[in-house]
Amino acid sequence: MAEVNTKVTLCGIELDNPVIPASGTFGFGYEFAEIYDINVLGTFSFKGTTKDPRFGNPTPRIAECTSGMINAVGLQNPGVEKVISEELPKLKKCFNKPVMANVSGFSIDEYAYTCAKIDKEEQVGWIEVNVSCPNVHGGGMAFGTSPEGAANVVRAVKAVTTKPIIVKLSPNVTDIVAIAKACEEAGADAISLINTMLGMRIDLNKRTPVIANKMGGFSGPAIFPVAVRMVYQVSHAVKIPVVGMGGVNSAEDVIEMMMAGATAVEVGAANLINPFACRDIINDLPRVMEKYKINSLKEIIGGCK
Repeated sequence: MAEVNTKVTLCGIELDNPVIPASGTFGFGYEFAEIYDINVLGTFSFKGTTKDPRFGNPTPRIAECTSGMINAVGLQNPGVEKVISEELPKLKKCFNKPVMANVSGFSIDEYAYTCAKIDKEEQVGWIEVNVSCPNVHGGGMAFGTSPEGAANVVRAVKAVTTKPIIVKLSPNVTDIVAIAKACEEAGADAISLINTMLGMRIDLNKRTPVIANKMGGFSGPAIFPVAVRMVYQVSHAVKIPVVGMGGVNSAEDVIEMMMAGATAVEVGAANLINPFACRDIINDLPRVMEKYKINSLKEIIGGCK
């Protein structure tokens, strides 16, 4: 097989390949390091972190769907202090690349506090600011559904950080381009999209919602075409890099997402079905690149005319 170049550069940091497990689907990394060498990854986005510990939403919080799943985990995490004191040291033993920190908040002050703390950690290369969680009441997505709300978070976070800020956007809006542009103008270094769509299932026997939270984040292959469309729209509207995600399941999907305009690609629900998903996609990339006569992945970013 001919030598192909899978390297990409995201906000000034070079990645060996564009494949990044998405936040909430890869824990803090070391759990997966027990089954394969996670250093094959471009990087990964660790579990959504908030200022204070969170137990998450009541159970049941997962519902199966055709070509996807709904989750309403609710940002269960040990809080930023424990992430820094306990989770990152464990990760350092098995991952020798910069990691992407994912941060959520319930107020602008919380976002700023958590980002300022995480920013000081040497292991952290980028901070992915989640303004788009659909299954937490009164936070996250509330900020991501208006250009002003998202921009306010970005400005507050940029004022207290030095690392590149990637803003994670929700598809549950009428005009994602306006929100992405507002984030860019407020100083965001990159945009990641899409987070999960809002979905619901009903138990026919009980005549009640399957999930205790009633609704949750719908993810998996079913949302891929929506994600490709939004990545295409946003990447053509902003000058900063875009990280694409949403239903990515294969090396072909990664290439398609990059042609739509993504510099790097996150893989989410696939990790919950097959823990080796990202490793397998990375191993398959050279074959798919050769099939479509792609020598370097950097050449194809935004290559769809």
